[in-house]
Amino acid sequence: RVGPSGSGQLAKLANQVIVGVTIGAVSEALLLAAAGGADPAAVREAIRGGFAESRVLAEHGERMVERDFLPGAPSRVQLKDLDTALAAAAESGAELPLSENVRDRYARLIGALGGAEFDHAALLLELEARTGKRLTPGPDRLPG
Repeated sequence: RVGPSGSGQLAKLANQVIVGVTIGAVSEALLLAAAGGADPAAVREAIRGGFAESRVLAEHGERMVERDFLPGAPSRVQLKDLDTALAAAAESGAELPLSENVRDRYARLIGALGGAEFDHAALLLELEARTGKRLTPGPDRLPG
């Protein structure tokens, strides 16, 4: 029990906000490392175990480095959950600017890049498209 009726749904949405925003943060951090000439795979390993350690860094960071965007959780579901979280925030008077930004990135991944069925770690692809820089060379593993 996390509170009154409906609080369980808010806990689920809080989880999805953390996941979505963290996927964005991991994508940007690895892109920063690669843009400066560092090996993003080595950087990912080096920062694991520090304060940045998370399942997102471990699992989705690896997917990003390996360019494996076959779905575990599709981007369309992440977008739906962020939309629901933002609606709940608006209803309660809260503002979630980071979530709004990440939500817009997922919307572009899905709309402009056709990534509805890509794993939500494919947010990296939207950021790469924005910057014109790739995290790692090689082909992308995509569904279909």
